[in-house]
Amino acid sequence: MAVRTTLKASSLPDNLLALRTAIEAAVPHGRTDNGGRADRGAWGDPPAEVESAWRDLDASYQLIVQKYPTLGRGNSASHLGTLGTGNHFIEVCLDEADQVWFMLHSGSRGVGNRIGTFFIELAKKDMRTWMVNLPDQNLAYLPEGTEHFWDYWKAVSWAQKFAAKNRELMMKAVVSAAQSSGLPPFELTDLAVNCHHNYVAREHHYGADVLVTRKGAVRAAEGDLGIIPGSMGAKSFIVRGR
Repeated sequence: MAVRTTLKASSLPDNLLALRTAIEAAVPHGRTDNGGRADRGAWGDPPAEVESAWRDLDASYQLIVQKYPTLGRGNSASHLGTLGTGNHFIEVCLDEADQVWFMLHSGSRGVGNRIGTFFIELAKKDMRTWMVNLPDQNLAYLPEGTEHFWDYWKAVSWAQKFAAKNRELMMKAVVSAAQSSGLPPFELTDLAVNCHHNYVAREHHYGADVLVTRKGAVRAAEGDLGIIPGSMGAKSFIVRGR
């Protein structure tokens, strides 16, 4: 997710320590205690806004978990609005016009990966049950119309909602932290991007309604905004589909 602000590079102090400290205090990040109660990357006491957002997500999550209890380990209000580890990041960036942007990358905080892994194994079992002979077991699939297909679709759709809300809450916290860190007053412009890069979407292509899976990729239909993030200080790009 990326948002453009009305701040200019000249508005930033020479030392960004206060800004970084404010952001780090506002957004839980990392992982300790093996993800347990003392995990610094989770909320000890989630803010009211996070609790409210979780209530909106939890009802449909419980329906998934009731059927597949294995998927119930981990995600809760304590991980909503948090950054995580790995290649997830929060950045303060400058564009070619020297305007300040905030950019962040995070997703479903593990539940998407757990859903994918679980249903891959389920698909492999189904292939064996139906005696489908595949050249490689990793080509196992869930035929559309089957119970497991629709259960996967519901689960992955929920994980995508969680991921989008996760980024939304984090960005709000980042902006609020920046506004209270001593920077000059600023606002957000109308240019903002919040896109998935591991997801499934219903789309219409070549005369057919299909489900498209994108792994490490973003949709770039005409006018669609996307993000190509740089790596550890390399330039990032905000792109528009052609």
